[in-house]
Amino acid sequence: MVVVVFAAGLLVAWQGMYAASLAESLLSGKVADTMDSGGYTYVLLEKDGEKTWAAVPQMQVAKGQTVSLNPGIEMTDFYSKSLKRTFKKIIFSDGPAN
Repeated sequence: MVVVVFAAGLLVAWQGMYAASLAESLLSGKVADTMDSGGYTYVLLEKDGEKTWAAVPQMQVAKGQTVSLNPGIEMTDFYSKSLKRTFKKIIFSDGPAN
């Protein structure tokens, strides 16, 4: 009985931490650059003077547009064969935040 209560308490705490990290991890900013290649849209987001590259399944986006993307997986020194380019840091997201 004690184990079940303890496990349930850990699950509730973990869910709360996970939800908080997701809310803080949304990618948002103004589109400084964008390009489509290999079924992905690469978006350079600028926010508070910082620039972050993100890749999402191909979508329409324009320079100057403000977008919010779901959190994703960060990769360093990612080489895109289709663009023949290395991104020092890029985040692969599943698309726009709802």
